[in-house]
Amino acid sequence: MGNSTMKAVAVVPGQKELRMVDHPLPQVSNDKEIKVKTLDVGICGTDREICTFVYGEPPQGDDHLVLGHESLGRVVEVGDAVSRFKVGDLVVPSVRRPCTDPRCKPCCNDKQDYCINEQFTERGIKQVHGFMTEFYVDNEKYFTYVPDDLRDLAVMAEPLTIAEKGLAQAYAVQKRLPWACTDEGQPPGKGLRAVVLGAGPIGILGAMKCVIEGFDTYVYSRSKSPNPKAELVEQIGAKYFSKYDISPQELTEKVGNIDLIYEAVGGSEFAFDVLQVLGTNGVFVFTGIPAPETRLEIDSDILMRRIVLENLAIVGTVNADKKAF
Repeated sequence: MGNSTMKAVAVVPGQKELRMVDHPLPQVSNDKEIKVKTLDVGICGTDREICTFVYGEPPQGDDHLVLGHESLGRVVEVGDAVSRFKVGDLVVPSVRRPCTDPRCKPCCNDKQDYCINEQFTERGIKQVHGFMTEFYVDNEKYFTYVPDDLRDLAVMAEPLTIAEKGLAQAYAVQKRLPWACTDEGQPPGKGLRAVVLGAGPIGILGAMKCVIEGFDTYVYSRSKSPNPKAELVEQIGAKYFSKYDISPQELTEKVGNIDLIYEAVGGSEFAFDVLQVLGTNGVFVFTGIPAPETRLEIDSDILMRRIVLENLAIVGTVNADKKAF
């Protein structure tokens, strides 16, 4: 590797290839930028979709897209005007970058997770190279400081923001209920039941968040038990059920009224099956993005009647802002 290049892992959509590439070594070119040495990179379902060429978009003019949107790194260089970080700090980067449309109020206010025109970019996903490189450079405002004692866990910060934002959205919606206030000093989920769909990283992190928030938490997954994921779910204080062991209706008989369903499976058929049993006054949070290939037949009249008569709410959430980190 020469001084001007570094190794990176990229997909080449035009050739349907995943390969190691020589990539330009980034330099700090703005006084608010920091240069980071990559320590860890996470891999999730989005990366798998990019690697099977159903998702992902290289930067304009490039034939490849460097992977990686979940990362932990250490600062090795800072611009002259950087105030939040110093060399040696551990940091995690955010993923989405704002559009440049002055009419987009969310992006103009650093809320690009609510971009109104889909002209945002995303590191390692959409039109900007990712973090599966030796080094990367970006503006300091897109980073969050990580204490050294979280070194071994911090690469999971970005996927955890999905749960942080998802539950924040659920709480915002549930303020519509006249009894939405909780007892002072009590966690917001106390006395409520949450079902998490899926036992992948996003699902397990979501289950952890629900447990911490005080919910009676259940993970409903497609994997038969016993399995290592089911064991982990039990260890964090939740209960695990497989769809191959009990139906959604049987799940409600075991759980009771389901106040929150947090979808983290990315499969529309499974998700809509469980949506049918969302409890009265409940909220369903979608986080997964299925491939556009599944067609479902649902009893839309019954579903619509339940949504109206039982005060159900359905929310979609994507990405996260600084607060979620």
